[in-house]
Amino acid sequence: MAILHLKAKPGSRVNQLQLGPDGQVTVRLNAPAQEGQANAALLAFLATTFGIAKTRVVLLAGHTSPFKKVELQAISPEEMAHTLARFRA
Repeated sequence: MAILHLKAKPGSRVNQLQLGPDGQVTVRLNAPAQEGQANAALLAFLATTFGIAKTRVVLLAGHTSPFKKVELQAISPEEMAHTLARFRA
């Protein structure tokens, strides 16, 4: 199980994950921030990005905030770091 802290930016043209030089994870989402649409899109995007089932991605905190805490249940912290390294800016 790995915990991911990130900043979500809904309303973008494409879904995109960016890892800044300071380690900040930013996820741009093409879904609007209305009625949980952006949160649902975020969880689906993270499942695809990390190659795990959508049911294994859980939003722990930040339901109405841009700053989110997400649990990735099917991978280790090392696997998460390895995947994130591919997105380093």
